[in-house]
Amino acid sequence: MKAALSAQRNKTDRNDARGIAQMMRVGLYRPVHVKTLTSQKQRMLLTARQLLKAKAIDIEGDLRGTLRNFGLKVGVVGAAKFEARIRELIKDDPDLAEIVEPVLIARRTLREQLGVLHRQLLELVRHDPVCRRLMTAPGVGPVVALTFRATVDVPSRFKNSKTVGAAFGLTPRRYQSRETDRMGAVSKCGDRMMRVMLFEAALALMVCSRKWSWLKAWGMKIARHRGMKRAIIAVARRLAVILHRMWVDGTEFRWTREQAVAA
Repeated sequence: MKAALSAQRNKTDRNDARGIAQMMRVGLYRPVHVKTLTSQKQRMLLTARQLLKAKAIDIEGDLRGTLRNFGLKVGVVGAAKFEARIRELIKDDPDLAEIVEPVLIARRTLREQLGVLHRQLLELVRHDPVCRRLMTAPGVGPVVALTFRATVDVPSRFKNSKTVGAAFGLTPRRYQSRETDRMGAVSKCGDRMMRVMLFEAALALMVCSRKWSWLKAWGMKIARHRGMKRAIIAVARRLAVILHRMWVDGTEFRWTREQAVAA
């Protein structure tokens, strides 16, 4: 809109209104889906959980880096034992202990409230039949399922399941001009949180999942020829299509190719 209106020689409120009306008249803008109230609440839960988790990780990383300046290395330790490890390192230095104590209290509070939000998320998913159905797919856990449900909101707004991957920015960019025609990296358009969740689900499917499926076999075939990173992106894109089709059809994930073909 700004680029189109900047072509006017005289900028006035009347000319701006006329330009906006003309752009609407020729159909340069398309309607945008407004999320339902339920979807907005689910999204708020997800973003609040993500915020607390990110802040807790930032505090832990800052403590690790700061204590390293004093020759104190935290090492590999889980979130549950992190505070005990920090106290063990600073027990012989009262000055450091006095500084670190408020930071540990803030970190503990963040972790506690993160647990509260995570339990709310699990309870919500437990009573949602759509999320439970989506979780039958490999790599898809409660967080991924709820993120997909909140982002898609109304599955009928996608006329074709194949367009879901493009809507989440998982299809490659393309630049074509005369003899030039090249494909780039993924577009990264659309919802970033959903794109990250699909990538993590695909990574878990390809690396962590022990149960074999036709989708993992398809991804491994791509990995042999194009590399693991591109294979994970391809699996994430196809997983988005599969989850949408499962939602629309009301079916669970089919682990073998024969089951998928028979359906």
